[in-house]
Amino acid sequence: MASEQQYIDLYEQARQMIMDHAPQPMNAVRDQAFEDFRRQGFPSKKVERYKYTDLQVLFAPDYGVNLSRLQIPVDPYQAFRCDVPNLSTSLYFVVNDAFYSQNQKAQLPEGVIVGSMCDHPELVAKYYARLAKTGEDAVTALNTMLAQDGLLVYVPRGVQVGRTIQVINILKATPANAQRQVPDLMVNRRVLIVVEAEAEVKMLFCDHAADDRNFLATQVIEAYVGENASLDLYCLEETHYKNVRVSNVYIDQQANSRVTHNVITLHNGTTRNKLDLTFSGEGAECNCYGCVIADKEQHVDNNTLITHRVPHCTSNELYKYVLDDQSTGAFAGRVLVEHGAQQTASQMTNQNLTASREARMYTQPMLEIYADDVKCAHGSTVGQLNDAALFYMRQRGISLKEARLLLQNAFINEVIDKMRLEPLRDRLHYLVEKRFRGELNKCAGCRLCK
Repeated sequence: MASEQQYIDLYEQARQMIMDHAPQPMNAVRDQAFEDFRRQGFPSKKVERYKYTDLQVLFAPDYGVNLSRLQIPVDPYQAFRCDVPNLSTSLYFVVNDAFYSQNQKAQLPEGVIVGSMCDHPELVAKYYARLAKTGEDAVTALNTMLAQDGLLVYVPRGVQVGRTIQVINILKATPANAQRQVPDLMVNRRVLIVVEAEAEVKMLFCDHAADDRNFLATQVIEAYVGENASLDLYCLEETHYKNVRVSNVYIDQQANSRVTHNVITLHNGTTRNKLDLTFSGEGAECNCYGCVIADKEQHVDNNTLITHRVPHCTSNELYKYVLDDQSTGAFAGRVLVEHGAQQTASQMTNQNLTASREARMYTQPMLEIYADDVKCAHGSTVGQLNDAALFYMRQRGISLKEARLLLQNAFINEVIDKMRLEPLRDRLHYLVEKRFRGELNKCAGCRLCK
C-alpha cells in the first residue's frame, strides 16, 4: 500500500476542499470511489490487465494536485495554433483538468452542449460514473474521488454535428501568483460524451504539455452511443518524455450504432491506454485502431476489452507499433462473446516492428467465446524490417536511412488511412514522416508557451 497511501491521506485531509469546488453529481459518488480505491489499491503486475505497466511505480512520486483550483496563467488561444489545413473544427480547451472558462463560442447545432460539468448538473447526474465502475478499476476509482470538473459533450436525438469538435488538453504546471514553479503536477481529467439516438458527432482530442515538468495525467472517458447513432473518437498524444498518461475509456453502444475509436501516440513518456467497449444493442459495429511510434525509453501499453453481449454485432481492431532504441510496447486485447451473442463477427490484429535489438514488444490477443455461431479471428506479429526490401531499395540508389524510413512509413500508414477525417489523415502522414526523421518535437504550427 506504499504508493496509494499518499492518495488515501490526501483525500481524508482535503475531502471538503475537493467537494467545495465540484458539482453535486461528482460529489455523490466520491466517497464510494474512495472506499473502492482504499479496498483495491493499485494493481500489481500480477493482475492480468496490468501485467505490462507497473502502476505502483508510476504513482509513487509525490505529485502536487491543484485542489484549490488556482488559476493557471495561460491563454490557450495565444499559446496554441493547430496548423491542420482544411480541418474546420469547433475548438475548445481543457487546461489540466478544468474546462477553460473563456472558450470562444462555437457555432453548434441547437441543443448540442460542449462545456463544463459544473454548468450542467442535472444532465451529468443522469450519466456520470455509470459506465466507469469504481469497484472494478483502481485508476478509475482514484480519478473519480479526486476529479473536480470535467468536459460534457451532449448531442440530442437526431442531431448531426457537421464540424468536428476538437478538444486541446494542455498540461500547465505553474499557477498564477506562485512563488516558485511546481516541479511535478498530477491532473485528473474527466470526460462525459452522450450521443442520443440517430445523432452523429466526430471528436478529436489532442494532448500537449506546455511546461518542461513532470506530469501525471489520469483520464476517464465515458461515452454513451444511442440507437442508430455514430461517434468517431480520435485521441492524439504529443506530450514529452516527462509525461505519464493513464487513460481509461468506457463506451456503451446501443442497437445499430457505429463507433470508431482511434488512438495515436507520437510523443510521450509513459502511456497506458485502456478501452472497455460493450455492445448492448443488436446490429452495432465498432472499429478500433491504434498506432504507436516510440523510441528512446518510451513506454506505450494499449489494453482493450470488447464485450459482445447481444447478437449480430461486429468489432474490428488493428493496432500497429514501431519501436526503436530501448522503447517498450505492449498490446493486450480481449474479445468476450457472451452466451447468446450469436452471429458475432470479430477481427483483432496487432502488428509490430522492432527497429532495434533493444526494443521490446509484448503482445497478447485473446478470444473468449461462449456462443457457437460466430466468426472470430485474432493474430499478432513481431518482426524487424525486411532485409530483402532494404537491399532492393539500396540497389536502386536509396540510402539505408531513407529505405528504413520508407518501410516504417508504409507499415504505420495502414492505420492512418482508416481515419475518416481526411484533413487529419493527410496531416498525420506528414507528422509521422517527420517523427521518423527525428524532426518532430511538437506539431508544426503549434506554439505552446512556457
